Amino acid sequence: MQLLTIQQLIGHFHPVLVHLPIGILILGVLFHLLSAIKSYAFLRTAVPLIYLLGAIGAIVSCISGYLLSQTSDYDAKLVGLHQWFGIAVAIVAMLLYGLMKYPVKEPLLRLLSVTLLIGITITGHYGGSLTHGSDYLIAALKGEPTSKEAIPPVPNIQRAKVYPQLVEPLLKNRCYSCHGGEKQKGKLRVDTKEFMVKGGEAGSSLIEGKADESELIKRLLLPLDNEDHMPPKEKAQLTQEEIALLKWWVNQGADIHKTVAELKPKPEMSAILAAFQSGSAKNKEVQSDLLAKEVDAADAGTLEKLKDAGVVVLPIHQNSNYLSVNFVTTDVTPALLEEVKKLAKQLVYLEVAYTSLNDENMKVLASLENLLQFNLRGTAITDKGLINLKDLTQLNLLNLVETKISATGLTSLKGLKNLKSIYLYKTSVDRNGLAALKKQFPQASLDTGGYYVPTLASDTMMVSMPAR
Repeated sequence: MQLLTIQQLIGHFHPVLVHLPIGILILGVLFHLLSAIKSYAFLRTAVPLIYLLGAIGAIVSCISGYLLSQTSDYDAKLVGLHQWFGIAVAIVAMLLYGLMKYPVKEPLLRLLSVTLLIGITITGHYGGSLTHGSDYLIAALKGEPTSKEAIPPVPNIQRAKVYPQLVEPLLKNRCYSCHGGEKQKGKLRVDTKEFMVKGGEAGSSLIEGKADESELIKRLLLPLDNEDHMPPKEKAQLTQEEIALLKWWVNQGADIHKTVAELKPKPEMSAILAAFQSGSAKNKEVQSDLLAKEVDAADAGTLEKLKDAGVVVLPIHQNSNYLSVNFVTTDVTPALLEEVKKLAKQLVYLEVAYTSLNDENMKVLASLENLLQFNLRGTAITDKGLINLKDLTQLNLLNLVETKISATGLTSLKGLKNLKSIYLYKTSVDRNGLAALKKQFPQASLDTGGYYVPTLASDTMMVSMPAR
């Protein structure tokens, strides 16, 4: 761990120190202007001292701000503007303190007070721009998305260019505030591929074709409480699907021009990409009384083994010990499933879609007592393996799309009273079996997919050639 120098330590106090002189000087301006009113004239005697204290605080803030700027984490132009306006505020405050001791005309002093207030406002604006971006004040007026969804819905996912339409918006909404053109923590920028390859203090953040060796991906997969985890735990976190997208893009060579179709995604990745088309690729909201109960943190060694193998492990909410586990970027193995089994208390969402999971593996997963949502789409499980879920009493969502499950096999789960959603598209459940299942699971929604939307006469238009 790198130790801070004395200069860096003082510089890091700048955000704490800077607010005190701002408050003091604004109070001084307020008292000064109010003292022009006869009933508030008594405030005039306190104003010089307030300006003196504010000026001293501003000088200390300028010093700490200068030391902070030497880290080179910020845009030089913005730093320069913020710095010189801050110095100007300190000078005007000290000037006001000095002039108020002499018989200077009051209108001039009040003009300087207003100038001081304007200076504080401009300095604060540039300070906010350094921290939050230059457009932080008008971002809402520009119609930019305020939701947690970082990638806007893509109209045609197959024709979409992966970098400009998926990767770049994700990085912009999750990473640019700390690693963009205006601020570069750790001297790292991720706003172009060239900057990612160049990297920062920790070296290159992007190695084409090698996601597991790229710092960009490795830091996303660190435990949330690890100081190197990105984004920081107080920031909005990437979803499993977003991490899978970045990892897939890097493994495909991190091309910035090709479309999704040209990169030929495998079925498991196609399912995730389809969610970006509809705008539904977001963290699953798991609702259950179970989540109101506290649970101990998972074993750090187990989490490390899973993440080293490429399994995406994330908390379901910030500061929660309940976990979601996603095998979207790697295949299941008996050894990895044994590690998953150790998360029985914490695991509430498990994604093994399009993996080689089979009936034998399901015996290991039968102990996941707190599992709420289970996605088995496209796996090789049959009725024989499904019966292992009969004791998972917390289960409320089960995705069996593209499996060989039949209505008979599903009947073995009729004791799961919390099961509210079952997805059955492209399974062995026929029409008669579905009718029987509706009686067995009266509380559940049985989604068979394959919806047909009829074409109405009003949906089409006949065009006739004009007569010659």
